[in-house]
This record gives sequence, C-alpha cells and structure tokens, in this order.
Amino acid sequence: MVTVALGSTLSTAILDRNTPLLDGVIAMVLLVLLQFAVTWTMVRRPSLHRLIRADPVLLLAGGELRPESLRRERITDDEVLQAIRDSGGRTLADADAVFLQSDGSMAVIAREG
Repeated sequence: MVTVALGSTLSTAILDRNTPLLDGVIAMVLLVLLQFAVTWTMVRRPSLHRLIRADPVLLLAGGELRPESLRRERITDDEVLQAIRDSGGRTLADADAVFLQSDGSMAVIAREG
C-alpha cells in the first residue's frame, strides 16, 4: 500500500507542472515517516498490531465455500476460484482450504489425492 502511495506521489511530483517538487519530496518523506512510525508501534505494542493487521480468514473449507466469510470480506466466488486456478487447481473441490491473508492475497491449501 505504501509503495503504491509513494509511486503515485513521485509521479505527481515529476509529471504535474502545478505541483512544486518540494511539495512532492515533503509528501514522500511524510509517507516514509508514517510507515516507519506505524511499523515501530506495531512491533512494540502487540495490542495495536492486532488492531492494525487483520487475521487470516477461512473462505473455503473441505471444498465448500463459507458464504458468511465471503460476504463479510467482500470476496466473490469467482475470486476464490481464480486463486485456486492460480495455484494449479481447476475447481473448488481441488482445494482443501482457502484463506484470505492479512495482505489481501489468498493462500490455497490443495486437496491431497
């Protein structure tokens, strides 16, 4: 997330003639400092770590989708199926479990056999 924000800020500072270069540099420095502050705080305060970072969420178990988890996380069936395909499967039955990770990626546990 911070990488995208840094890239966007840098491109605006370089390409937009209405934005002074100093403003772009200040914005980038602030983003880096904010990221450092959040990371530093998360390492030293486990309670804040749990507040800032999400726990993994089980989206599929035993080849069966968990509709309540999908709805809560705003994930579609097709997105889960795409993650299974990306991991080498073809259908929902090819996965034993699918987790939504805290970084937004999906981890697929392939069914054995």
